[in-house]
Amino acid sequence: MTQISKDDVKYVAALAKIAITDDEAEKFTKDLSEILGYVEQLDSVNTDGLQPTYQVNGLINITRDDQIIDYKTSREKLLANAPKTNGEFVEVPKVL
Repeated sequence: MTQISKDDVKYVAALAKIAITDDEAEKFTKDLSEILGYVEQLDSVNTDGLQPTYQVNGLINITRDDQIIDYKTSREKLLANAPKTNGEFVEVPKVL
């Protein structure tokens, strides 16, 4: 079973910018060691001949062919509706 140290827990907490006390680090050390021990059980499962599962709910992507729709308008008419333009482009404020 993989053993997690208190220093490992404190290091991960620091990476996540989470302040923890020594008591919390002790508790999480035990909890994380048990979780990793449980996950290690998966190493003993025989997966020979099994296909990887990518989708579990049976949904599939539905696509359609792109179609060009002529709305009988021009670029100039569309740009006339914009509050501010720069040549043939709609000008918008910077967002940073």
